[in-house]
Amino acid sequence: MSVTNTPDRPSFVKIADADINGIFPSGLEYNPPARGMWNIVHTGMLVPEAHEIFACAQGCLRGVILTAAEMFELDRLSWISVSEEDMFDGTLESDIIDGVCEIIEKLGHRPPVVLLYLSCIHLFAGVDFDVIIGELSAKYPDIHFVDCYMTPTMRTTVSPVMKMSSQIYGALQPLPLDKKCVAIVGNDRATDEDSELVRIIRENGFTLYDIAYCKTFEEYLQMAKAAVNISYIPTGVLAGDELKERFGGEHIHIPFSCDFDTIEENYKTLCDTLGVDMPDFEEDKKAALQSLKNAKAIIGDTPIAIDYTAVTRPFELARLLCEQGFDVRYVVADSAGAEPQAFEWLKINRPELLIYSPVNVNMLEMPDEPHEDILAIGQKAAYYFASDRFVNIIVNGGYYGFSGIRKIADLMTDAYLNKKDRAQLLRLKGMGCASCL
Repeated sequence: MSVTNTPDRPSFVKIADADINGIFPSGLEYNPPARGMWNIVHTGMLVPEAHEIFACAQGCLRGVILTAAEMFELDRLSWISVSEEDMFDGTLESDIIDGVCEIIEKLGHRPPVVLLYLSCIHLFAGVDFDVIIGELSAKYPDIHFVDCYMTPTMRTTVSPVMKMSSQIYGALQPLPLDKKCVAIVGNDRATDEDSELVRIIRENGFTLYDIAYCKTFEEYLQMAKAAVNISYIPTGVLAGDELKERFGGEHIHIPFSCDFDTIEENYKTLCDTLGVDMPDFEEDKKAALQSLKNAKAIIGDTPIAIDYTAVTRPFELARLLCEQGFDVRYVVADSAGAEPQAFEWLKINRPELLIYSPVNVNMLEMPDEPHEDILAIGQKAAYYFASDRFVNIIVNGGYYGFSGIRKIADLMTDAYLNKKDRAQLLRLKGMGCASCL
């Protein structure tokens, strides 16, 4: 493979030469057409009965509107177009307020919650979002208005995805905390029911809340009762912290992991927090290892590429697979700060493993180059390595713990045996959402 690799802007690097504190420098970026990841439109739609209103320039609106249209959810989205003239006549706040009021009056029904998105140009102009929300709330006291943000300028502070994962809980109101209620927060899909995480919660008599389960706004409001909020996706940490600050319950972050010791530590934290006995996970471990063994017997020495959109800890998954005899050759990721032990292990034991940038502009050459037969884990890996043998999951696929490892191993076996239509699948925006494409 000969994708352009310049010293000052490398597209790939051997892990032996990589710096965990900064694998790739920032620069001109390329966004590959692997569309499974969710955006802020998809995430906002998780709030039952919510209506989204975007105030932004027409160029940005195009993608927003198409997302809602592809989801068959255009009736839940409205927009206010901002022109260049609006930036200079001193009416940005009043234009937004007037636009929102007009939209609400024309809807024909009162949504219980409105998610109002401002864009980067509003922040540049110093718009007072608090005034906007305050005036709208006074005019429509029966509607919860939640401030949301559509701005790439947040990427180096609190990313739009992380912020949106928190703001979807913005309409929750304080309720008496119930010690037998637990919520999983920050996810865009429900946690796999077969996971030990869900099993521990349910088998000990706790009620489990998750926004992905909620069908009505009233169900959604009950999430405020949870005495313990659990996050395990990195972008969910802010949601858990803010819910703790607002309602006073506990928040534990037990991150998705492919390391057996870390998984057990996470479950100990969970059990200690809930005040329940720690189960014996020996059978769960054996089942995970057996699935990996079965997968290895079928996949053999086929080279494997893993990308960070499939699992939030790709280097841990790479280490686990290497330890089980798989030929992991490539990881598509631009950071490994949460996985120092796996990163260092791979440096020592797989020094030739190549890390590819997921966004380097030179990566646009990658799919057109000749590739060996690759088993890809993740959509970006499937796209860059032009492989129809790929595991089609995003953000861990809702899997967690030992059962999650078992199911990912089974998906690897299936991916090897049954090729997918890469072009058809990768074009679908927001994996798991309805799509008109």
